[in-house]
Amino acid sequence: MEPYLNKEQTEAQKKAEVLIEALPYIQTFNRKIIVVKYGGSAMNNEDLQKDVIRDVTLLKLVGFKPIIVHGGGKAISSWVKKTGKEARFVNGLRVTDAETMEIAEMVLGKVSKDLVRMVSELGVRALGISGKDGGLLKVEKKYSDGQDIGYVGQVTGVDPKILFDALENDYLPIVAPIGMDENFDTYNINADEAASAIAAAVGADKLVYLTDIAGLYKDIKDESTFISRISVRDAERLIEKGYIGGGMLPKLANCTQAVRGGVHRVHILDGRIPHALLLEIFTNRGIGTVFYEKNDFVLREDSREYKDQEE
Repeated sequence: MEPYLNKEQTEAQKKAEVLIEALPYIQTFNRKIIVVKYGGSAMNNEDLQKDVIRDVTLLKLVGFKPIIVHGGGKAISSWVKKTGKEARFVNGLRVTDAETMEIAEMVLGKVSKDLVRMVSELGVRALGISGKDGGLLKVEKKYSDGQDIGYVGQVTGVDPKILFDALENDYLPIVAPIGMDENFDTYNINADEAASAIAAAVGADKLVYLTDIAGLYKDIKDESTFISRISVRDAERLIEKGYIGGGMLPKLANCTQAVRGGVHRVHILDGRIPHALLLEIFTNRGIGTVFYEKNDFVLREDSREYKDQEE
């Protein structure tokens, strides 16, 4: 006689199967560092925000060493508007005068502490860190096509000691993308760039970008051209051939730079999908795009790998 399972038992069995599927991933990435760049709609929707924080907290509890690097652009724009100023952008970069820089630092600090509170409520110790703390992020002034855009910094160096100390003492670091130059002036940093630099500096096994797009497309207007995994070499060729443009161009540059800097895998995920982080890391197929240098995939069953035909 076949064993009988009622509806509740069947549901429980499905959950057990999910855990079994996750087991080899948990074993593979145990004690490995994963940097999560948290931004986009996932920051602005309360339910998605809770999902992301729960997911990152779960990663820590099953043995990962996560680091969150967060943005806060919409919140900064909102506070700038409250002061009677209008946010200005040049080539997608916020023009940041001294007053706007003060607002950005205040807002990013608040975002950081709010995330610390959410993680703490789940029973995990978190530590809010500014890129200024411990000399974490060193920058120089960034220009946009030769235009002065104020206190916008480009990362020139990372001192990860404060992050290693936090991880060693069982904290989950949450980093605000603020840095200082050689004159100790404060600069706002693009969070994608900060996450890429930090991931390379700490030797992260993974860097995950939570975005408002499913991943990389060869043709953004054609869903059938979605790419689930791609080497950095082929990604750079897509850029050279003009397939990639707009806001994806700097994000792709940060992905390839991180891999070239030693990060094993870089992922772009749609942060609007509940538990996207867990679906990408703990399931056989994943849901986003992964960038790599060495094609040593063992676990993942991708069907949409991109290969440049011109070897």
